[in-house]
Amino acid sequence: MAESSPTSTKARKSRRNSIDNNPPSMSSSSGPLTEELQCSICLDVFTDPVTTSCGHNFCKTCLNKCWDNSQTCNCPYCKETFKIRPDLKINTTLRELVDHYKKKSPEKKPEVLCDICEEGKLKALKSCLVCQSSYCETHLYPHLKVAGLKKHKLINPVRNLEDYICQKHERPLELFCRDDQTCVCPMCAVKDHKNHNTVPIEEESEEKKTQLMKTQKDVQQMIQDRIKKIQEVKHSAEIRKRNTEKEKAARVKLFTDLIRSIERCQTELLEMMEEQQKAAEKQEEELIEELEQEITELKMRNTELEQLSHTEDHLHLLQIYSSLCSSRNTRNWSEISVKTDESLETVRRALTQLQDTLQEKLTQTDLKRMQQYEVDVTLDPDTAHPNLILSDDGKQVRCGDKRQKLPDNPERFDRYSNVLGKEGFSSGRFYFEVQVKEKTDWTLGVASEFIDRKGEITLRPSDGFWTVVLRNGNEYEAFADSLVSLCLRVKPQWVGVFVDYEEGLVSFYDVASSSYIYSFTGQSFTGKLYPFFSPELNYGGKNSTPLIITPVIQ
Repeated sequence: MAESSPTSTKARKSRRNSIDNNPPSMSSSSGPLTEELQCSICLDVFTDPVTTSCGHNFCKTCLNKCWDNSQTCNCPYCKETFKIRPDLKINTTLRELVDHYKKKSPEKKPEVLCDICEEGKLKALKSCLVCQSSYCETHLYPHLKVAGLKKHKLINPVRNLEDYICQKHERPLELFCRDDQTCVCPMCAVKDHKNHNTVPIEEESEEKKTQLMKTQKDVQQMIQDRIKKIQEVKHSAEIRKRNTEKEKAARVKLFTDLIRSIERCQTELLEMMEEQQKAAEKQEEELIEELEQEITELKMRNTELEQLSHTEDHLHLLQIYSSLCSSRNTRNWSEISVKTDESLETVRRALTQLQDTLQEKLTQTDLKRMQQYEVDVTLDPDTAHPNLILSDDGKQVRCGDKRQKLPDNPERFDRYSNVLGKEGFSSGRFYFEVQVKEKTDWTLGVASEFIDRKGEITLRPSDGFWTVVLRNGNEYEAFADSLVSLCLRVKPQWVGVFVDYEEGLVSFYDVASSSYIYSFTGQSFTGKLYPFFSPELNYGGKNSTPLIITPVIQ
């Protein structure tokens, strides 16, 4: 690389002084208004314009930098000197005008002009780092033909050629030091960066471009991932909105039905209480009437006894004595009591019946609401234990007597007679029903995608299982972290399983009687949840009936 000549260095310094001492002229394409709004230091449209006392305008930052690098404070345009550094205030009127102009006329990248053209400067085609000048097509010709100039370093035209020159050695920054991660000139490479890993700046630039392209791809992928996530969030929001509307409608219907049931039961209860009250009042009236009649008879007898106790007619007294002293046919009132508790007990029974009715209504409505989230569940043969026999449609499973020859893939259970549904769920709500009638043993629920499939398995939530089981024909249990015995009024024929992923809820219902069985609450799910089934062993044919996934019938 040829060194820069004294002439080129002198020309460069002369050009710098010319820029410092003379206000730059605007390009021919700039209008009068643009020139009025341009800072004569940075040659760009004003940013936070300030006005000096001499009346000239500059960017606040540009003027402060100019004064920070000088021992005196003078106007860069007219050179008027200020004894005390002025306290710069932003010219708000000019700033508003600049803001309005920027909105109307977006900034364009300024063109680099040829440094050799004297009048009507043309657009530069290349800039030379050795000459530190920019050339139009005509003035670039010597660099393409003259042998000495052909060795000069040409780059695309730039305005800030100084940034491409080593300030210490005034040589082009042609190399890149990978040890210090900085651009250096050939003199720097043999002196300050001796024994460092230096490569041509073009080579490093290409490598950086490759890295940038990779980073760009990563960023683009991140953008796509986030767009996808936004779509997922929006889709989830739409589903939640629809579910909320369904929930609101179901709740309105629930409370409407409950209000009607309460009003009907209240009317029936009040009518029954009224009837009880009337019956009690009638009984009381009859008792009082009978008592009053006996009191009248007793008073008459008492009068007779009083009169005979003073009579002198001894013959008459002896004749009627036996009849007066003999016991009359009267009721033993000590055994008679008014049963006020009987009506209260009737009311209590009615209230209990009302409570049972309301609870039944609540469960029925709750079950109907959950059934709205029915999903189509099909058994996954790749997960089925070799003893299990699945129907062709994937809706039934029973336990056979012989172990089938099946590939021992990672998804398959190898010790217990379990099978999963094909589709997993990682959000929202879902519901399915299974026919369990005529079985003595079964296990139902959901399982995490991360469960163990091989060897010993414990059916508990901490291991990724949420299940309810039947054992020995009448023993119902929930396999929570500690075993929970369940007391069911009737033996379920169809079991409904409902999951609310976000709420951490798994609930089980007896579909036929619309009664609640058990719920796992406050769970924290990760990954997908799969419907979980086990028909259990067939026990010599006693438990050979299959589990059947059935559609919801409302």
